[in-house]
Amino acid sequence: MKKKILNTIWVMGVLALVGFCLSACNHELDIQQAYSFTVETMPVQKHIVKGQTAEIRCTLKREGNFADTHYTIRYFQPDGKGRLKMDNGTVFKANDRYPLMKEEFRLYYTSASTDQQTIDVYVEDNFGQRAKLSFEFNSQRDEEKEKPNEDKK
Repeated sequence: MKKKILNTIWVMGVLALVGFCLSACNHELDIQQAYSFTVETMPVQKHIVKGQTAEIRCTLKREGNFADTHYTIRYFQPDGKGRLKMDNGTVFKANDRYPLMKEEFRLYYTSASTDQQTIDVYVEDNFGQRAKLSFEFNSQRDEEKEKPNEDKK
């Protein structure tokens, strides 16, 4: 009889422990969807003349991969005038969003100005995260202003 009582207590204790452990579990999977990312570029030329095109090589670096993550790209030009084009031929309109379909891509900026030019490129995901790249180009005219006058001695 004593053995039966001890077995019953032991079984009740094990059941209580199992019940406690199972009640503490969350049966939903915790799936991360939004992963941080950056956009890396190769060095870009600093000087450009009107009509010249600068190539910007870009790589999207993600910390993780969620299949339903979508990226867009857009740009804004606060200084100067020019045209930005994607390697697939898409010519960007300022502040319009375009789908970014690959992780390695090239942008081509063509100067339409003799003044200093700045472009800001934004890559965003569908979770609201954003990476910003800024590029400044000095025109040939600006370079001439920076050179000291060697004729005066």
